[in-house]
Amino acid sequence: MPTWSWPHGKKLALSLVINVEEGSEYSIADGDPFPEPVDELGVVIKKPLRMHGNESNYRYGINEGAARIVALLDQHSVRATWTAAALSLERAPQLAATLRGRGDEVCSHGWRWVHQFRLNEADERAFIRRAADSIEASTGTRPVGWLSRYLHTDATRRLLQEEGFTYHMDDYSADTPFWGEVVGGSGPMVVVPYALDSNDMKMWISPAYTPDMWLKYACDTFDELHSEAQTAGQPRMMSLGLHLRIIGRPGRIGALRAFLQHAGRATDVWVTTRRAVAEHFAASVPPPVSS
Repeated sequence: MPTWSWPHGKKLALSLVINVEEGSEYSIADGDPFPEPVDELGVVIKKPLRMHGNESNYRYGINEGAARIVALLDQHSVRATWTAAALSLERAPQLAATLRGRGDEVCSHGWRWVHQFRLNEADERAFIRRAADSIEASTGTRPVGWLSRYLHTDATRRLLQEEGFTYHMDDYSADTPFWGEVVGGSGPMVVVPYALDSNDMKMWISPAYTPDMWLKYACDTFDELHSEAQTAGQPRMMSLGLHLRIIGRPGRIGALRAFLQHAGRATDVWVTTRRAVAEHFAASVPPPVSS
């Protein structure tokens, strides 16, 4: 049986993760050799062609989607973690100001929303540090958490640790935080695992996956984890990954509203940030001693 629990007798921790990638994606305009795919259509351009339409598709997340999501969070008094690519916040200072005003956590999603696994160690360190410096300048708070764009290097955890990060979320292996090994590091690092199965991105990569289907899956996930936490007596955590340009669309935002209403009926759920989860876990569970 576990020797720790969530604060104030809560049974389930619910973590809303709102990805801010718009304005940091691959783009010919930013000197990249290729553009992002047209996600809503599943179209991949193989030539180095600037895709003005798709760039505007991303801008929609900043121009329209963010306001809808913030309004819902305010309505339900929900604190969230915003995994932000640093350049995105630089280019959307109004959003950075909103996050600063709400007191939400901003977790680093890289300097840009690009693949860091291609970088050598020196360049990856610079990428991590530049992201942290930029987010601190945009929000007033230096990030302590990290999410890569899918892939990272063998050195990533150690570099994050050396740059002052206290947790990372490039992991999908559990429904609770845990101590993860840091090869060559000063000790283990808190891992706050993420989830892909409940991510709204699936509505982009699979156009047949409707908001109603996503909502049912999210509610089923919540209900199962909530039940496990009560019957098995073990701490559980649910991650719900969201994107400004996806769930922020008028035909999808209602699914998030319905989920928040569903989750809000439970009184023993801790809706919180990933930083709070990581700090509570680290304070409750001593790191393992290396042999």
